[in-house]
Amino acid sequence: MKGPKDPVDHTRTTRTHAGESMKDNVIMPALIVIGLALVLFVGCLAAFATRHHDVGLMLGSLSVAGFLIGALWMAVEHIRVRRIEDRWYAEHPEAIRQRPAS
Repeated sequence: MKGPKDPVDHTRTTRTHAGESMKDNVIMPALIVIGLALVLFVGCLAAFATRHHDVGLMLGSLSVAGFLIGALWMAVEHIRVRRIEDRWYAEHPEAIRQRPAS
């Protein structure tokens, strides 16, 4: 059994990053931020529909900021997981390196 610091599934699947977001909880805040940004975007659309343009612009800009922060966070965490995977392959040269599915 592998340790808690390795979010990559090396033995049970051929798609090593298939459960990355469920096994590695560091990515969960990014998913929450993206979810909040989606709610803000819907609020932005509702504000523009009711002719509250100042509120719509504020919610729209907060939504864009949330999407960018969440996407950046997810990208940084995915790069971290890739580095862990590369380190694992360096420690296990007998393992056949699989093409990443993500």
